[in-house]
Amino acid sequence: MDEFDLKGRVAAVTGGASGIGKAIARRLADHGAQVWVLDLDPAAAETTAGEIVEAGGRAWALACDVADPESVSRAFSTISSRGPLDILVNSAGIAHIGTITTTSLQDFDRIFRVNVQGTFLCMQAAVSIMVQQAAGVIVNLSSLVALMGIPDRFAYSMSKGAVRAMTLSVAKDFLDKNIRCNCISPARVHTPFVDGFIKRNYPGRETEMMAVLSKTQPVGRMARPDEIAGLAVYLCSDMAGFLTGADIPFDGGVLNLRGN
Repeated sequence: MDEFDLKGRVAAVTGGASGIGKAIARRLADHGAQVWVLDLDPAAAETTAGEIVEAGGRAWALACDVADPESVSRAFSTISSRGPLDILVNSAGIAHIGTITTTSLQDFDRIFRVNVQGTFLCMQAAVSIMVQQAAGVIVNLSSLVALMGIPDRFAYSMSKGAVRAMTLSVAKDFLDKNIRCNCISPARVHTPFVDGFIKRNYPGRETEMMAVLSKTQPVGRMARPDEIAGLAVYLCSDMAGFLTGADIPFDGGVLNLRGN
């Protein structure tokens, strides 16, 4: 018996074509969910959806720019026209490196529009559907930087703090509608983005810098996307029916064990 059975549930995953979002989309499908893969890159979304179908699941791809209200409206109108929406996972997001003095207004606005406005727009669209069903689950991807300060992540930290706050607010406001809303706050996760970042900024020192970044976590490594996906499946399942308004640090011991 699958305690995390999601058969009959319909899920939308933003940023579902790569990294953490892709891992979550595939894992939800593994547990029986029908998955809408939303991504800015329609070809990559089609690839992910195709992989899910090839593995025996059900999935569809949708082009969606989460920062664009019209794009989000079109995507969720398409989803609602085909039936219910039981699960939303907001994984789409972008990063930025800089302090308050080195962050331009343009960079700040770009981070805000994708990470904050994008999460807002998708939650707003999903909640409008879920309210009519009197049921639903939302999982947002925040970050450990919403809970602690790290160097050179001013705008990114701002955005993830906002995601955490929005999560708690939606959880509170829609308790009576049977809509649960939680977020995951990972430490560093080994994704293609991390590999690209190291390659661009530390050419010839990739192995060294991977070791440095890995040791930031007391467990001695970064998280894997599939580990984040496992937690997301739990939060979306009935096994987490008692859990709402929670921010779960997935941090390899950073908050409580670093320095010990």
